[in-house]
Amino acid sequence: MSNKIQINTDKAPLAIGPYSQGVQTGNLVFLSGQIPIDPAKGAMIDGDIKEQAHRVLKNIEILCNEAGGDLSNIVKMTVFLTDMKDFAEINEVYSSYFKGIYPARSAVQVAGLPLNADVEMEAVISL
Repeated sequence: MSNKIQINTDKAPLAIGPYSQGVQTGNLVFLSGQIPIDPAKGAMIDGDIKEQAHRVLKNIEILCNEAGGDLSNIVKMTVFLTDMKDFAEINEVYSSYFKGIYPARSAVQVAGLPLNADVEMEAVISL
């Protein structure tokens, strides 16, 4: 017997592969990585790394809401960057989305991301 609940909404970018936008088990929700796709257009946004980070965090916020929480419920984030030179700009945008205790976080540089995105973020939520 599975205690997994799928998190799925057309308000956030649809999965571009065989995975769920998110999965809840108990009071934890695991959100799949989000890249800077505009869900209304179904396409990557044009813009610099800050604009891309804003879109990614808005997508994560939409999924948090769909799961019954908000950004304050995030306990862990992972940030994937194709170039670590963008780290300071990502931090500037990232810090504007959180109040109080920041989530635990990792940030890593990767060789590439889906659809040639420059940034991807995934989150774990505690409800």
